Amino acid sequence: MGVVVAFEDKEAGKAGIEALVGLTRADMERVNAMILSRTGSDVTMIPEVANHLISSGGKRLRPMLTLATAALCDYAGEGHVKLAASVEFMHTATLLHDDVVDESDMRRGKLAARMVWGNEASVLVGDFLLGQAFKMMVEVGSLRALDILSTAASVIAEGEVMQLAAAKNTETSEDEYLAVIRGKTAELFAAACEVGPVIAAASKAHAAACRSYGLNLGIAFQLVDDALDYGGSAGQLGKNVGDDFREGKITLPVVLSFRRGDETERGFWRRVLQDGDVRDGDLEHAQSLMRRHGAIQDTVERARHYAKMAKDALGLFPASPMKQALDDAVDFCVSRAH
Repeated sequence: MGVVVAFEDKEAGKAGIEALVGLTRADMERVNAMILSRTGSDVTMIPEVANHLISSGGKRLRPMLTLATAALCDYAGEGHVKLAASVEFMHTATLLHDDVVDESDMRRGKLAARMVWGNEASVLVGDFLLGQAFKMMVEVGSLRALDILSTAASVIAEGEVMQLAAAKNTETSEDEYLAVIRGKTAELFAAACEVGPVIAAASKAHAAACRSYGLNLGIAFQLVDDALDYGGSAGQLGKNVGDDFREGKITLPVVLSFRRGDETERGFWRRVLQDGDVRDGDLEHAQSLMRRHGAIQDTVERARHYAKMAKDALGLFPASPMKQALDDAVDFCVSRAH
């Protein structure tokens, strides 16, 4: 039996992302054209692997945020398009790399690139996309934007290594886990939202506000993913439900269940996660333990907390359709999988 997660109204979430999509549509068409042009290569496998993931139906939320925060700060140049494309290439590269590290079979509802072309091709094409991302950053000519995104690339890698070190460690604390997701997920959201104000020559306070918005939105986004791995569906996730469980990942629902459980329950978590001894019915038992201790619902509540912080961060900005769209996008991220 699955776990029912109480999210916000589905239609409200849908409307939340549509406002942002509508306001950034013209610029996103330019971003998409640039993405296609920059994946071109005489090496046939490179565009094949890159386009397998790039064309697989992702929402492209991160580059939309770069465009939106630039507009929020009245940017009138062209650099935001290349920076948004850079952000999407960085994200795609991390997905290609992550699927190899995690040995994932599915990504966005289809076979992961590594299952089609192999691990080596996935890693190397990810490296190619990172190279193209940095090339576009340099072309924009903003040293500060280059610094923000290159720092993000390092922090993301650190977050992935931190997650690798925490893998199968049932003693991981909530603070330690939050440090992991700040690095591996939230940092790119933060950087994507900060570079727009920077190239718009916005004040430090406004750039910091946009960064805070992105960081807290990214944390909320990942916490919802954590909850969905045990309480969602394959269609909602774009991968198999329980993948985190089978891969021995320590996510917040596990941390809370382990801390709140008795010694017998902790023994179960050690067997399936630390020892990798997963048997028939173990995923269902894990879900039942999470229901018993309210771990999934509390993970969603944590996500709502960070979502509120993201909304509050935009308080410096006057009311506008773009500000409202960014505010609504926060609701979408929390309610996207009802």
